Amino acid sequence: MTDQASLYQLRDLSKTYSRGKESITIFKNLTMDIPHGDFIAIMGPSGSGKTTLLNQLGGIDKPNTGEVSCDGERIDRMNQGQLSKWRAANVGFIFQFYNLMPTLSAAQNVELPLLLTNLSGKERKNRVQTALEIVGIADRSRHKPRQLSGGQQQRVAIARAIVADPKVLLADEPTGDLDRATADEILGMLQQLNSELGKTIVMVTHDPSAAKYAKRELFLDKGEFIERGSAS
Repeated sequence: MTDQASLYQLRDLSKTYSRGKESITIFKNLTMDIPHGDFIAIMGPSGSGKTTLLNQLGGIDKPNTGEVSCDGERIDRMNQGQLSKWRAANVGFIFQFYNLMPTLSAAQNVELPLLLTNLSGKERKNRVQTALEIVGIADRSRHKPRQLSGGQQQRVAIARAIVADPKVLLADEPTGDLDRATADEILGMLQQLNSELGKTIVMVTHDPSAAKYAKRELFLDKGEFIERGSAS
């Protein structure tokens, strides 16, 4: 029976990789729930499986065994075409190095996920404008990435992640390339997206200061989670 309070349900997740003749186990029988509206910071040593976990949640990678469900849908059973449609409708990705197209303006970068939808040009333009306003960078809509600071580029990347109104944001070291003050601005924005727009956020970070912005911190080590506490 599905827990309706949970957005994600991971059940007995196992994942191994082969490196030559060696088999490396990332998870073994990992089980966890992520409630709607949660904001989780995942920490852990290098190679502990943090990014692998994000890839499972985003349907980029599949477990060897176990189940990954999102809102009652078994994404581990979907084929690549189904996963592409599911991701476009449900998941926004935020990366450490922004992954913006250098030849496109901020607005054009933000619009990219909407090109996979049936929205009209006018509807896409309105969505893009709204997303840029939410992240506070509408006045830079015509600028290309090279004309923007690192913090501004990450704001554009966040606008791109939220423009299709996804249920979940998956952030992989979103402030790893930013100075402390700019990082705090970006993290405050993620906190706002969580508290005001109800976005569920799963963030991988190596930075304890960044993790404190989340509602709860989980430490991943040897394929197991240890809850470290929650934000006040």
